[in-house]
Amino acid sequence: MASTTTTTFRIGGDLEVGRLGLGAMHLSAEPADVRAASLALARRAVELGVTLIDTAHLYGWGANEELLAEALHPYPKDLLVTTKIGISRQPSGEARLDGRPEVLRHQVDEALRRLRVERIELLQLHRIDPETPLSDQLGTLRDLQTEGKVGRIGLSEVTVAELDQAREIVDVVSVQNRYNLLDREHDPVLDACTAAGIAFLPWRPVAHGTSGERAEVAAVAAELGVTATQVALAWLLDRSPVVLPIPSTTSTAHLEENLAATGLRLPQSQRDRLDRLTVG
Repeated sequence: MASTTTTTFRIGGDLEVGRLGLGAMHLSAEPADVRAASLALARRAVELGVTLIDTAHLYGWGANEELLAEALHPYPKDLLVTTKIGISRQPSGEARLDGRPEVLRHQVDEALRRLRVERIELLQLHRIDPETPLSDQLGTLRDLQTEGKVGRIGLSEVTVAELDQAREIVDVVSVQNRYNLLDREHDPVLDACTAAGIAFLPWRPVAHGTSGERAEVAAVAAELGVTATQVALAWLLDRSPVVLPIPSTTSTAHLEENLAATGLRLPQSQRDRLDRLTVG
């Protein structure tokens, strides 16, 4: 079925990527057999045309970044590997929000080394640290941008008010919030991003929901001859042209299933039924 949506988006107006990316969070670096499978999946994603891969300092405390570099460096010219900073590991092993300027600078330098690049084309603040002034956090990212270590700046898990406040300090080109067919808490944030032309990267883009809602999604999938996962991703792609889902998987079969959603057109009647689902 032919898609009625655009298949690419220009982040920040100039960085063109395919609209369905890959979340690398579940790609593990150990043990050895799992690492080999993770490397193979990352390479297969690029072979299948994925041009946006999302990672973070938090994922294995840098091990995920190193894994992607091992799999894909030197990177294809059209591939964007975006990472996130702003969470640190405490001596206890626990993670905490940490937007102190010295921490952000250190994590960027570490990401540059691990990813084997001179500039991170899209750097996202993993969470806003409530204990550090936002001006200090984003001011540090702006300075890193001026120094050439960062190309573009994004945010993750923010409200509309926080997005507005951040945009007074830096040019925000992306927002990464939890969002899917059955979890639309951040509808206002997505609408704000749509109005401003800001890329919206929903994490956890496929949800299970309640049994009744699953039944309705399954019914639509059966009618179209596709999977419920593909329906959920197609709904996201149709929701707004700024939406760039980043489903995470460790299965090549699931990867191929996900990417096939870019060619799925949701007829209006099915779309209306999905829109009417009761969501949390």
